[in-house]
Amino acid sequence: MEFSLINETIQHFEGDSVIVFCNSNTVFDDKNIQTLIELNHFESKSGKVLSLSLVAGFKSRQVIVAGLGDAPVNAKDYVKALNSVSVVLAEIKAKNLMIQSVEIKGFDESWVHKTTAKVMHNATYEVQKIGDDKKNSSIEHITIQSTMDHTQALIQGQAIADGMSLTRHLGDLPPNVCTPSYLADAAMSLAEEFNLECEVLEEADMDKLGMGSLLSVSKGSIELPKLISLSYQGNGNEKPIVLVGKGVTFDSGGISLKPGAGMDEMKYDMCGAACVLGTMRAIAQIKPNINLVVVVPAVENMPAHNASKPGDVVKSMSGQTIEILNTDAEGRLILCDALTYVKKFNPKVVIDVATLTGAVIIALGKHNSGLMSNDQDLADDIINASKTALDGVWQLPIEDEYDELLKSNFADMANIGGREAGSITAGCFLSRFTQDYRWAHLDIAGTAWLSGDKKGATGRPVSLLTQFILDKISV
Repeated sequence: MEFSLINETIQHFEGDSVIVFCNSNTVFDDKNIQTLIELNHFESKSGKVLSLSLVAGFKSRQVIVAGLGDAPVNAKDYVKALNSVSVVLAEIKAKNLMIQSVEIKGFDESWVHKTTAKVMHNATYEVQKIGDDKKNSSIEHITIQSTMDHTQALIQGQAIADGMSLTRHLGDLPPNVCTPSYLADAAMSLAEEFNLECEVLEEADMDKLGMGSLLSVSKGSIELPKLISLSYQGNGNEKPIVLVGKGVTFDSGGISLKPGAGMDEMKYDMCGAACVLGTMRAIAQIKPNINLVVVVPAVENMPAHNASKPGDVVKSMSGQTIEILNTDAEGRLILCDALTYVKKFNPKVVIDVATLTGAVIIALGKHNSGLMSNDQDLADDIINASKTALDGVWQLPIEDEYDELLKSNFADMANIGGREAGSITAGCFLSRFTQDYRWAHLDIAGTAWLSGDKKGATGRPVSLLTQFILDKISV
């Protein structure tokens, strides 16, 4: 799919389809369109679409009218309209189309073009069934009406969508395919494609580093653990932004076995890993003047005769000991060693991304990722980026009263803090390993995938993280 910009009236476009928008105040200058809208009793509600064929005065054979809701138009209604349009375009198998320019409250034309490219490209993603060839979208070219040259915005939007596509693909793969070794291979493929630096530590390497916490999770599985690091250098010796992604390629819960119903969705417990790899892909395509490192601790959590047991005590790379009260709270056990490991990169900031707790879904549902941080300026930057990217977060507190719930009689800490405030105590656990740098944690258990008829990875929060990184270029 290709994108381009043109300063041309929509009536003169000769492709398959033209997309026009209307809100509650819209009155079209083109009387043919206005008359047809009135004849069809079309309401300009967000997400509503009207398809019109062979409209007089238009060279395109199809005009699609998309509702934007009330004026002034807000960003979420615009995205909803684009997604509705994408469904219609797939049905009519449009190849070459033009999208009318639109004004969005609070955002400039550059943002509109970037978002249009991102949403339209992401909307063409389809789950690839094992054994089937990859299906390409019918859309070949999208022309966007524009008064100025915002080519870089299109490049960014398309790169973000490509990163989201990689993230979704990795997440949707079955767990017998997407193993820790598969994630390592995916990282090495990215390194080869974009000339990145890649390093993969094996079990013996991690043992030498003292990563007893991480290795306690993987030892019950036949799949060997990997610690993957991938580096993009776009600005000399500047301190890098470091992203750490939880890569539990299947989470049975271990000895603390999960219920059978819905356990298949635990293949998505590596979406943090998929997300940081997708973000790296987006950044490598955009080529900004910044340094980025992503680190992925990748394991499989399975019950076995040698698996960790509730009551076991392990020693982390930091030297701190952990009493494992629940083997299903394994994500924090691999992340804590990775968060100690990343100090070697002398990071500017560290953000970990993890499908960490079911509690965050109870707290925030499927709309916002949970955010915790030891630095309020960093948290504010992430919140601002989330608003630009329309990839929401909500900040949760990290306070001493919650941290005290992790007390153990037999180790420096327990790996759980009880039923209350489960997402927060998980964040408090991670914060004990991040005292030497500015750090934030994103709990994406509610936002990384959807269940039911629309089951599949969402690609979040690639858009948020990419926007955060791009915002840092001008700082």
